[in-house]
Amino acid sequence: MIDFPPASSRQLVILGATGSIGTSTLDVVARHPERYSVFALTAYRDTESLAHLCLRHSPRYAVMADETAAGELRRLLRNASCQTEVLGGAQALCEVARAPEAHMVMAAIVGAAGLEPTLAAVRAGKKVLLANKEALVMSGRLFMEAVASSNACLLPIDSEHNAIFQALPDDYRRDPDASGIRRILLTASGGPFRGTPLAALETVSPEDACAHPVWAMGRKISVDSATMMNKGLEVIEAHWLFGLPANRIEVVVHPQSIIHSMVDYIDGSVVAQLGNPDMRIPIAHAMAWPARIGSGVGALDFFGISALDFERPDFERFPCLALAYRALEAGGSAPAALNAANEEAVQAFLNRRLGFRRIADVIAATLERAERREASTIDAVLEIDALAREIARAEISKRSTP
Repeated sequence: MIDFPPASSRQLVILGATGSIGTSTLDVVARHPERYSVFALTAYRDTESLAHLCLRHSPRYAVMADETAAGELRRLLRNASCQTEVLGGAQALCEVARAPEAHMVMAAIVGAAGLEPTLAAVRAGKKVLLANKEALVMSGRLFMEAVASSNACLLPIDSEHNAIFQALPDDYRRDPDASGIRRILLTASGGPFRGTPLAALETVSPEDACAHPVWAMGRKISVDSATMMNKGLEVIEAHWLFGLPANRIEVVVHPQSIIHSMVDYIDGSVVAQLGNPDMRIPIAHAMAWPARIGSGVGALDFFGISALDFERPDFERFPCLALAYRALEAGGSAPAALNAANEEAVQAFLNRRLGFRRIADVIAATLERAERREASTIDAVLEIDALAREIARAEISKRSTP
């Protein structure tokens, strides 16, 4: 157990500081030094980027999930005369996430690796800014029960879920019927392949998939956007955050990414949140909630918007979206298995071992082969994750490109 010295002001922990969400969060922090300071920054292995952020933002702690990388970061900061203390290992991520000095935690570690530190922050009753959708996908019921029992404040950072949060009544308590909600509408850009001929998707490269037309994101999330698995994971996340069943969560392809999502009420009203496509908007909203602060994003130019287009998603083009709906309806261990298979398949694609169209094939085969069970404990969730990864790797081997 780390003995944290007392802090003199509200402080922020950023889990996954070197990614796009982490750096956008630090941009907002830097605009409001009178409100926020940085308690801890974390990364996995990117020592140079985290060292740069430590020199700029002077956190009390820096954590590398990889122990070897922690040693390298210590050397870099010592040579730069930086006083930030470096910690290493997965347990240290959990320690800084639940440290009593931390007022809020930005949970921005991508993938299953973010589950345990995010849960540590929730169980400590923190204000948790949730950008790690996989935590809810893998352990939705357990996660939401932990939020309720700890009285943590959970605020969504995904632009779509943050938009829904803003469009809901202030006293909303995950009961759509009590609030007159008919459905929620999750918008999706459609990614880089919305209009690409299906036959051409057989030969797309990682570079093609990562060239998102609107958003600047990390490589894994960019591929998820290209397959629309990102939207499928968001459907599952929306189910747990807002309490609607799968058949009342509808995906709407909206290429301009100006409307970030909508809530459809039974009286015929549709309440939408609009803004420029910049993640600093939901980040600033959640950091200051229930107040508002400047995010650094300019005002939306309505006169410069030539059109707002909407399309139904094509499940033949985006089979991963259909698989996510199937996993949500199946419940139990299916969403965790879906997420594990997707992470393995996307990494194989990025490593050029798997074709783009085979990502969905690997996920579908994994869901068919994975044993169905209840995700009743975190240990059970992690076991489901590990077993699904084994199955997915075997399926990838069958389909590997030379």
